[in-house]
Amino acid sequence: MSNVEVLFQITPVSHLNDGVIAQKIDLKTKPQGSLGKLESLALQIARIQGAECLKINAPTMLVFAGDHGIAREGISIAPSEVTAQMVQNFANGGAAINVFCRQLGWQLEVIDCGILTPSKAEGICLQRLGAGTQAIHLAPAMDIATVDKGFEMARQLVERHCQAGCNLIGIGEMGIGNSSAASAIMAAILKLDVKDCVGRGTGISTEVLARKTELLELALRRHQSELDSPKQILAHLGGFEIVQMTGAMLAAAERDMLTVVDGFIATAAALVAVAIAPNVRDYLIFAHQSEEQGHQAMLAHLQAKPLLDLGLRLGEGTGAALALPLIQAAANFYNQMASFSDAGIEAVV
Repeated sequence: MSNVEVLFQITPVSHLNDGVIAQKIDLKTKPQGSLGKLESLALQIARIQGAECLKINAPTMLVFAGDHGIAREGISIAPSEVTAQMVQNFANGGAAINVFCRQLGWQLEVIDCGILTPSKAEGICLQRLGAGTQAIHLAPAMDIATVDKGFEMARQLVERHCQAGCNLIGIGEMGIGNSSAASAIMAAILKLDVKDCVGRGTGISTEVLARKTELLELALRRHQSELDSPKQILAHLGGFEIVQMTGAMLAAAERDMLTVVDGFIATAAALVAVAIAPNVRDYLIFAHQSEEQGHQAMLAHLQAKPLLDLGLRLGEGTGAALALPLIQAAANFYNQMASFSDAGIEAVV
């Protein structure tokens, strides 16, 4: 597989029935537009599923973990060893994402995409592309063959869940240093200055932020001549978990599955996925607006209106997990809410 380019065949979402779907939503027993974002969400789901009755089946949260060479420069609040410790915490059921998945009805799978030391925790899916990426201010994070290998691994993972009946996945991550990779990806794709993309991650100091910015500016200068395609951007600036997150979004769209995108790092993966295959955008639901600087610009570029704004900056897929009841509510009002004619009420327009 390492010498074969992985291609995704994503069907454009049809808009032929938009009028019929919109009329069904408008004729529910409510003023038009009064359910706000839930109405546009129901329209999005109905476009994809093309069914009279919308269904959210076996929602599955995929949390991708990987380590980053740049973290050795001390640009995060914790050392890289914490990635493996948090993966163990996921396996033990003790993290925020575990709590939210149990509460809200998500199935949870954690994927070791390339943390420094292979996870030995029970139940962790091993899809390792290496033992952490290269430091991107010194060398490419990985080669193109590794990107393709990660894409194929992600495709097989999503296919397994699709075959098990899942039609909605959530995308989360864990990786000390991955906000640096996400910031660099954002700068490269949106052609912005690093200072407009880089943020404090989970809470670094002003001094560390300055160092992080300096290293990312160096990385962008070093690789500038090679950043001529989305996959090259991933290879030079990305992370093993960001590669597989990108591949999972593409693979899910290929199988007509919805993807709930978490925060800043997951949205960086979405930027790459949409750059590779623009049709993937129609299959993405953006869960929340992160506290991370730059996330709002990413969302604007993708013409995304996130469902939540809770001041989150944890990652792990926590924002995506919290969005599930809203997605279910959108499907349920579409399926179950009476129309004016059903209820014998004079239509409100």
